[in-house]
Amino acid sequence: MKAILAIEDGTIFEGQSIGMAGTSTGEVVFSTAMTGYQEMLTDPSCAGQLLTLTYPLVGNYGINQEDVESGKVQVAGFIIRNLCDAPSNWRSTGTLTEYLRANSVVAMSEVDTRAITRHIRVRGVMMGAISTELAADELVETVRKAANYSEIDFVQKVSTPRPYVWPIDEDRIRRRVSLIDCGVKRNIMREMTKLGCEVTVWPCSTRAEEILERDPDGVVVSPGPGDPERLRDIAAEIRKLAEAKPLLGICLGHQLLGQAYGAKTFKLKFGHRGGNHPVKDLTSERVYITSQNHGYALDPDGLKDGPLEVSQINMNDGTVEGLRHKERPIFSIQYHPEASPGPVDSGYLFDRFVRSLVR
Repeated sequence: MKAILAIEDGTIFEGQSIGMAGTSTGEVVFSTAMTGYQEMLTDPSCAGQLLTLTYPLVGNYGINQEDVESGKVQVAGFIIRNLCDAPSNWRSTGTLTEYLRANSVVAMSEVDTRAITRHIRVRGVMMGAISTELAADELVETVRKAANYSEIDFVQKVSTPRPYVWPIDEDRIRRRVSLIDCGVKRNIMREMTKLGCEVTVWPCSTRAEEILERDPDGVVVSPGPGDPERLRDIAAEIRKLAEAKPLLGICLGHQLLGQAYGAKTFKLKFGHRGGNHPVKDLTSERVYITSQNHGYALDPDGLKDGPLEVSQINMNDGTVEGLRHKERPIFSIQYHPEASPGPVDSGYLFDRFVRSLVR
């Protein structure tokens, strides 16, 4: 079945449908990650996006029950070059096509994804739509009438509606951590429980006072989708939590911590998405290869004369990749130490956070 991708500037790409028939709109973004398509599909930070993969062969190791980062597929649509529908992997329980159709994902293959990527790098991220049912001109009009990505509060859509505790054996608990769910990936909880932390996951709208009543040893603010400027209320609660407890912010959580202390955010031209982004630690001068998935960054100017300072920067464009408090055990990173997918160079940051939790 034929499928069409239309971008809001009128550019059209044609391919073949590999998912559900229909039409889906979203922000067209690209990732340079070579593996991890199932983790990316289920990452809440990808909500509302038409995810394009630059790596040309996708589906070759199938789908399994372990490599999921949330309870459902989160992307608005999926775009790849070549589909492998005969996977070979000992964990595989099905094909990518079966998975996309079972989860009602509009998706397409046989597209020059590197041409899409070059277009986005030149023009910047734009809204788009994939369709198996509309003509190209109709689809362009559909895109132009759709709500812009930055106008939608995706965090409210992906956050848990009620608190829950991530499973851990009672005899392994050494610390108790509260996690604010702005779109958390499951591997963050997995990494925390490996270090003996009982993790209570809270809705993004939870008041700081309610969390502090439980007297956690520390607080984690998760990654998530959307424009952080829409989340000033959450940032205000994070400021209260940071004044009371050790705190770790990851990706969107990093941006919200910066906002809590006066910084503003801005939209990147085409974002950072992939598993090969170099980040320099300004203290050790060591460079880490990191997994990234964000479309916004912090403007550090608002942090001048405040208690936070920039601790790490992106080696490609100089944007802020880390913050730390000058006196208290509070820090944040723009990238993903939990990986899934990507390199695990920065997994030590979870251990650093847990060591700061003095009961």
